[in-house]
Amino acid sequence: MQSEQNSLTPTTTGAKIAFESRYASSPNEVKTMTTEGLRQAFLIEKLFVADEFRWTLSFFDRYLTGGIMPVSGSVSLEAPESLKAAYFLERRELGMINVGGPGRVVADGVAYDLEYKEALYIGQGTKSVEFMSHDEDKPARFYLNSTPAHTNYPTRKVSRQEANKLEMGSLETANNRTINQMLINKVLPTCQLQMGMTELKTGSVWNTMPAHTHDRRMEVYFYFEIPEGQAVCHFMGEPQETRHIWMQNEQAVISPNWSIHSGAGTSNYTFIWGMAGENLDYGDMDFCAIPDLR
Repeated sequence: MQSEQNSLTPTTTGAKIAFESRYASSPNEVKTMTTEGLRQAFLIEKLFVADEFRWTLSFFDRYLTGGIMPVSGSVSLEAPESLKAAYFLERRELGMINVGGPGRVVADGVAYDLEYKEALYIGQGTKSVEFMSHDEDKPARFYLNSTPAHTNYPTRKVSRQEANKLEMGSLETANNRTINQMLINKVLPTCQLQMGMTELKTGSVWNTMPAHTHDRRMEVYFYFEIPEGQAVCHFMGEPQETRHIWMQNEQAVISPNWSIHSGAGTSNYTFIWGMAGENLDYGDMDFCAIPDLR
């Protein structure tokens, strides 16, 4: 069994919490999985439900992937029972990028307004976090990543203009893209969480190619801005034992540290990457030559 689902529980502000655990899988185990087995182990299908925190805990680096779409006023972040914490950020840090309408996050009494594609980092030890939308008809959708943390770093908003930008690829190889490094150590200090956003330009469909692995950290991809009727095929597995998962708009996929993580769409798209592990060096990658992939 790859996951265990807890029942929905209400928070003090009326929001509910959906919490699911995903066990870590070895390369040998993944080789034997069916299509449905792969999807159950790695795909996160639904992240945004009105006034409901949706969390998936991966046992790879105890990485939490989640989403909240506040509609009926303010909703407060509370620790799921499985974390056994007095409050959510007692032993964790939190990063987010807004992929919906304008919204506000209030962290220990300080308000941060987030427009579309703006990011916020909240440090370990922050006791109170509230989420709200400026317009209930166009609600914010906060995509959330959280990792264990050992010390407190300052809470900070990062706009797209403040991101460290890398222009990569070309139209000739169908991977012309802009990498927006947002919550990484070139921009702000974190314990282990890193997040950013990659935007593929019109006519480009491939991401993270040549593919790579990094044994010192795992990763989660969240695909969005996929046009209606289109999809992304996400590739994973060991370089010589690859597998694939077809993904729809606003879905996420867990990538173990031993696995490649790459994708090709039937259209261009955008994705948010989040990483956790013992190494904060973004360039720490073990590349796989394209002709060697199997």
